[in-house]
Amino acid sequence: MLRKILSPLNCWVTGVSIFIMAFANGSFVTRLVQVYPPGEGNVLFLGSVCMLFAMATTLMLLWLCYGRAAKWVLASYLVASSLAAYFMSAYGTVIDQTMLENTLQTNAAEAGDLFSVSMLLYLLGLGLLPAWWVLRRMPKAEGLLTEMRSKTLFSLCLLLAMVLLIVPFTSQYASFFREHKSLRFYANPTYFTYSAIRLASSKLKGSVAPTVVRAVAQDALLNDGPAQDPKELIILVVGETARADRFSLNGYGKTTNPELAKEDVVSLTNVTSCGTSTAVSVPCMFSLSGREGFDGETVHEFENVLDVLKREGVEILWRDNNSDSKGVAVRLPYENFRDPAINPVCDSECRDTGMLVGLEDHIRKHPGKDLLIVLHQMGNHGPAYYKRYPPEFERFTPVCKTNELSKCTDEEINNAYDNAILYTDYFLAQTIALLKKFDSSHETAMLYVSDHGESLGEKGMYLHGAPYLFSPKEQTHVASLLWFGKNFDYHPDDLKLLKDYPFTHDDLFCSLMLTFEVESSVCTQRTSALKGYFERQQQAK
Repeated sequence: MLRKILSPLNCWVTGVSIFIMAFANGSFVTRLVQVYPPGEGNVLFLGSVCMLFAMATTLMLLWLCYGRAAKWVLASYLVASSLAAYFMSAYGTVIDQTMLENTLQTNAAEAGDLFSVSMLLYLLGLGLLPAWWVLRRMPKAEGLLTEMRSKTLFSLCLLLAMVLLIVPFTSQYASFFREHKSLRFYANPTYFTYSAIRLASSKLKGSVAPTVVRAVAQDALLNDGPAQDPKELIILVVGETARADRFSLNGYGKTTNPELAKEDVVSLTNVTSCGTSTAVSVPCMFSLSGREGFDGETVHEFENVLDVLKREGVEILWRDNNSDSKGVAVRLPYENFRDPAINPVCDSECRDTGMLVGLEDHIRKHPGKDLLIVLHQMGNHGPAYYKRYPPEFERFTPVCKTNELSKCTDEEINNAYDNAILYTDYFLAQTIALLKKFDSSHETAMLYVSDHGESLGEKGMYLHGAPYLFSPKEQTHVASLLWFGKNFDYHPDDLKLLKDYPFTHDDLFCSLMLTFEVESSVCTQRTSALKGYFERQQQAK
């Protein structure tokens, strides 16, 4: 019986699970110890939790390993777990479904920004070398029937042992599972496996049948006034990774908005993002669903606000200096400005200001048309913030010149990030300058909103992409501002009454509809709430 339970496969799976628990779960153990300090009589409970997750990993891997493929499954998990351990340790990130989706959408340039010597050491020491050992030394598989019997017996023993581990610490486990759910997000490799299964399931569901785009706001109606009235010319800038608290327009100590301070802009101080990653926030902000109703699996089955505006005759162009439009612009004219053959402003990388080149010609080619131009920035995409701006914008020093943020001081990280904000300030001011050239012939306006924020070391977290449930405000409180030309009915002094209004990404859909004078019942409630707030602020003034 003992020989059946301790078969070669079971022993190798157990050994790999113990190795991963011991060496690739530093982030999980660190956070566990913070919640349950050993000095407060929690030593035995901490040991119990570690053993429980090692057994859970063993149980999971056991039923993923079959025959000759078993050693390849174990080797793959060692490599994947080493990378997960690095990113959780270096940046405090969680490898959840959203993060895996971001990984799939990461291009070569973005992947290069994440590569480092430390990452290579993690990959070699915890991944490739142990994987090589498994592939070289693991014995040949037993027969399928023998393997299944052995797995079943061993699984029953593991389940019994897990129960025995939990029983003496019932009250502490109740706290662990109910009040500290976020701790489990750092368990390696169980949580990223769960997330990968969910992602694969959603991708499979989306590929079962061709996506049918369903209309929204079907009662939309353009109320553009007399034909002789100026047409709208709106530039919407979708920012990247810009925190509201790093704009000097919002009271930040460093002067990060010297150019915008010269313009009559309204900085919105209280805007919350739909998600903590580009893959979620960008499609969400253009959809009608709002954050609460957003479903990444079905969002592209419905029209977004750009589709509705196009249907009403608005000429739309999307220019992208980021990864892509995340499915928002698939039915619209799209230009990739990450390509040096298209973007004329490229040095070490292609710059956001290059998206402005040629826009005057585009505008003049569409006389008598309402125009919306979307510019998707590279902005402050991390962790290599020092790459996000030309050398002349390096005004705050010293600067972190590596993507290994843990090797830099807080001052260096913040200076690099703030320099990138400074370049965004310049880019937005140049956008306004371009719009001013058409201020006499069009109703001009610029709307800027970042897709999400960024953690810069607060509470040991870096970058973004934290599960929204416990995401810090640094990742969800985003920079946003408005500028309107002289022909618009909105006066800057009036708009400043809205600067502290609790806007969210959910408001972008109806804000664009309102700006282009497109009426629809889907926006009645939101616009009524905004008008009510505006009237109350006027009365208070």
